[in-house]
Amino acid sequence: MRLLGNVLWFLLAGWWLAILYALAGVLACVLIVTIPFGIASFRLAGYAVWPFGRRVVVQRGAGVASIVGNVLWILLFGWELFLAHVLAGLLLCVTIVGIPFGIASFKMAGLALVPLGTRVVDSDTDVPDYRVAAR
Repeated sequence: MRLLGNVLWFLLAGWWLAILYALAGVLACVLIVTIPFGIASFRLAGYAVWPFGRRVVVQRGAGVASIVGNVLWILLFGWELFLAHVLAGLLLCVTIVGIPFGIASFKMAGLALVPLGTRVVDSDTDVPDYRVAAR
């Protein structure tokens, strides 16, 4: 079921959302100072391509640097990616078949705003010192 969900997701929204994340990552790496944002963006591009069967966990005690970085991320790249996920979610929710994918896109929208201090893991993995952000 995961394979079917991932293939449908890729065809409907995953490929173009991943391209947006990759573009944000390349731009962040070009700016040199924001290379950590680029790394986070590339990680999220992989998650945007193939999300089912994986989950996002938030690191406990990520620190002030993560908070400051997320604020900068929102100003530089996050709000555009957030709007892309909301738009994709709205378009996917137009049909009954697309509603689960639209809900997944809405969940990813929150992650698009605050990616620092998170990690993408397999759904079956038990990760200590992290808490589940979205499934």
